[in-house]
Amino acid sequence: MGKVILAFMKKPTTIIGIMTAVLFQLIFSVIWMTGYDGVTDVERMKQLHVGIVVQDDEIGPAIAAKLSESLPVQTEQLTSADEAQKKLDSRELQMVITIPAEFGESVMTADRIAAIQYTINESNPALIRSMMSTIAAQVTATLNKEAIGQGVQSALTQAKLPEEQAAGSAYALSERVVSDLQYTNKVDGMNNQMVPMMMVLASYVGAMIMGMNLEQSSGAIASQFGRMRRFAGRSIINIVAAVIVSLIGSSLVLALGGQAEHGFMAMWGFQTLFVLTFMFVSQLFLILFGMAGMVFNIIMLSLQLVSSGAMLPRELLSDFYITISSYLPATYAVEGNMNLLFGGPNVGSESVGLLIIMAVAFIISLSVVGLRKDRSPVLATAPTAAS
Repeated sequence: MGKVILAFMKKPTTIIGIMTAVLFQLIFSVIWMTGYDGVTDVERMKQLHVGIVVQDDEIGPAIAAKLSESLPVQTEQLTSADEAQKKLDSRELQMVITIPAEFGESVMTADRIAAIQYTINESNPALIRSMMSTIAAQVTATLNKEAIGQGVQSALTQAKLPEEQAAGSAYALSERVVSDLQYTNKVDGMNNQMVPMMMVLASYVGAMIMGMNLEQSSGAIASQFGRMRRFAGRSIINIVAAVIVSLIGSSLVLALGGQAEHGFMAMWGFQTLFVLTFMFVSQLFLILFGMAGMVFNIIMLSLQLVSSGAMLPRELLSDFYITISSYLPATYAVEGNMNLLFGGPNVGSESVGLLIIMAVAFIISLSVVGLRKDRSPVLATAPTAAS
């Protein structure tokens, strides 16, 4: 057995395999531990945004001002519900608080309940719903406390109350303000919530492994074809493979109960775009550094999983990861997938972002291939008769 192990260890592929496993641990540990460090800090909460729509002209402005001072997030007062909904759908806001027109009147009337409306976009990382629901509960509790205080003050000015009236007042004072939670772009189950991350993970890992094999195939046929023809061949294979892979991926998601609010064709077309972008980006590092480029692909994979917003809101990350996410294709893939799968605006801006990244990767790859010289094949000399 010792000879077998020794034989394995003499092969470069064995050493590379072990080093790859070590690099996965090293890269993922460093990036994930630094990327998610401090996401629960109060200061990071200030990077989230909540919109406030005031429809009650009497006490609404005062409530909005108090919320702006007390909430642990940034607030923005909006003039209309339509504007608020548009910003909510585009994820510029994480929640919208609406103070209805009859809110003040309901608070002041003993036998009425005042409802404050909260609208949360579920087409976000699951943590957003949890955090916004917690903030909504805190706001309602605070407003309820103030409303009860006003009610108690009013009740104390009354003389002796009949038993039935006293009971009614007690009920009214127990809960004057309630939450009216509304959810847009609903996500049906945890399996659908995880689809954007799954699609990014499967697509980039598949793209980098395919690129590695194409790099080896390119080296194997180097003596038969020039570098530009091999690059053109790889590019055509990437395009065809992206269409087929995306067709299979999108079909399986829908067949297994996935959502597609914008329809199958939009889902398939967009997945084709980001899979093709992944292929050209992962291929770029292999063209630049050969098989050593896989190290950069592992780094890219980890960076994108952390910063894309598939698992945690990007707003809670550090400035470094928020900035770098704007240059990584997975960010646009996740945003576009959430819109197409769960509902939201069209994916025009996300598609443009992916096209720019793909074009840059393609141009750099083409330039490197064009500047690089072909290696001259070494021809083995036939033995002479004299030898």
